[in-house]
Amino acid sequence: MTGSRLRAAVVGAGYLGSFHAEKYAALGDECTLVAVADVDESRARSLAERLGCRAVSDFRELCGEIDCASVVVPTTHHLAIAETLLEAGVDCLVEKPLATDAAQAREIVRIAREHGRILQVGHLERFNPALTRLARRITAPRFIECHRLAPFTERGADVDVVRDLMIHDLDLIRLLVPQEITSIEAVGVPVVTSAIDIANVRLRFAGGGIANVTASRVALKRERKLRLFQLDTYLAIDLAERSVRVAFRPPGAVGLAGVVWEQIDLEAADALGAEIRAFLASVRTRSRPAVTGEDGLAALELCERILSVMESE
Repeated sequence: MTGSRLRAAVVGAGYLGSFHAEKYAALGDECTLVAVADVDESRARSLAERLGCRAVSDFRELCGEIDCASVVVPTTHHLAIAETLLEAGVDCLVEKPLATDAAQAREIVRIAREHGRILQVGHLERFNPALTRLARRITAPRFIECHRLAPFTERGADVDVVRDLMIHDLDLIRLLVPQEITSIEAVGVPVVTSAIDIANVRLRFAGGGIANVTASRVALKRERKLRLFQLDTYLAIDLAERSVRVAFRPPGAVGLAGVVWEQIDLEAADALGAEIRAFLASVRTRSRPAVTGEDGLAALELCERILSVMESE
C-alpha cells in the first residue's frame, strides 16, 4: 500500500464524527475522504457537501470502496459496525470506549486479529502535546492525581462517566505505570442520568504507587488536570490549557533552595489530526497502531473492575 493514496470514510456524522471527517479531508496528499455515513441522511449530506465527498445512510455500501474508516457512532453500535468493516477488509479507528463492555471489545479485537486488520482506538489524550512533551521526564510516578470534569451533554451519556470520561485517564495511568493494580477503592453516584455521573477511584499498584482519579460530567466548568509525583520531581499538567509546571531537584542540590521551577507553555496543537495521521501511517505500513485494540480492551477491563467495586459498596 506504500505510495498509494488511501481511501477513507467516517461512519457517524455527528459532533465528533464531523471533526474526524474534516481531518481526513484536510489530508488530501495522504488520503481521499470517499464518504461519510450516517443513519440521518440529511446530516450526512450536509457534512458531505461541505467536504466534497459522498454521503450514504448505510455504511455497508462502502465496503469494497474504502481502505480505512473512523467509527464515530454511539458506543452501543461499535461492535456491529466494526465487525462488518473489519470482516470486509477495512482497517478501523474506533472511538473510545472501544465497546460497551469488555466482552464486546474482546470480540472486536479478535475479529481484527483474525482478518489481519489494523485496529486503533481513539484514546485522544495519548496525542496531547502536554503529555508527549513530557514523556521522557515521566519515569516512575509514585503518586498520580487526575481531575476530569465537564458540564453535562447528551454525547457519551449512553455509558457511565467511568467509561465516558474517566477512561481517558485510566488509559494514561496504565501507560505511565505499567504495573499490576493490587487494590481498588471506588465510589460513584448518578445525578442526571440513571448511570454513574460522578466517580472517584483510588488505585494501588504492585510497586507501591497510588493513583487518585476523579471524573464528573455534571460540573460547572471543564477541567483536565494531571499531577505526578516521582523521585525529586513534581509535574502539574493541564491537558486542556496545554501548560505544564515542573519542580525538580537537580543531582547534588540540597533543600528548598536547590529546587528548580520550570513553566512550559505549549503552542496550540492538533491532537485529533495527529491521531488520524498515526492511524493512516499504521494502515499504510501495516505497523502496530499507536493505541492498539488490546489497549482499548485493557482500559475497558479496568473500568469494569472499578464499576464492580462501586456496585459492591
